[in-house]
Amino acid sequence: MIFDPYLTPLRLNTAGRKMACTMYNTGKHVSLRPDKAHLVNISGGPLGYSYKLEEVRLHFGSEDSQGSEHLLNGQGFPGEVQLIHYNQDLYANCTEAAKSPHGIAVVSIFIKLSDNSNAFLNRMLNRDTITRINYKHDAFLLMGLNIADLYPDTTRYITYEGSITIPPCYETSTWILINKPVYVTQMQMHSLRLLSQNEPYKIFLSMSDNTRPTQPLLQRCIRTNINFNKPGRDCPNNRALRPQYRVNQWLLK
Repeated sequence: MIFDPYLTPLRLNTAGRKMACTMYNTGKHVSLRPDKAHLVNISGGPLGYSYKLEEVRLHFGSEDSQGSEHLLNGQGFPGEVQLIHYNQDLYANCTEAAKSPHGIAVVSIFIKLSDNSNAFLNRMLNRDTITRINYKHDAFLLMGLNIADLYPDTTRYITYEGSITIPPCYETSTWILINKPVYVTQMQMHSLRLLSQNEPYKIFLSMSDNTRPTQPLLQRCIRTNINFNKPGRDCPNNRALRPQYRVNQWLLK
């Protein structure tokens, strides 16, 4: 992992507005898709273009030790939130962008368990909402969401160029892994595991473990704006550790 001092903070533009989103059970993921009339985009950081938010996708496991598509020092997390964006400067839509160079940017945030839930995820995962999408093809409209509420309070991240994690897995994505997790309650995680891959008239199959297996690095360059040599919030101790272990203390506690 390489410290890159030229990596600037990611810029999130929501135009200061709350938005309507439709939450879907796709049979593979919990998918949240914003109203097309509401523009949410990201730029800056490792990105040379402006990317428009297309979808928020949840990955989660059947056990608390697995469910994230990325591992930290070989450790999995109960889940991972992925914000899928497409390059609106070069391409007309996400379908075109997904198979094109510099087409996709994914902001990825680890999910951990706590007594309290992230405000944005709490709107999605409270009992009155999550039970509306128990089965494949179920959908439910949520109003007044602010995507900024989903982001942890940090400007630090890890980034690399890789592939989208759903078939056909085009290698057109810039990944941005936020260096602080978001939290959900144990009950909310349990509710996710009760979602079915199938329609109500078919046998129940939990949507859990909806992750692509980890892939080899294959000489990809991993960059970060976490300064390993500067003690502080991003480096919780002064021991001489290998850089990949020096991540935000909130991820490891």
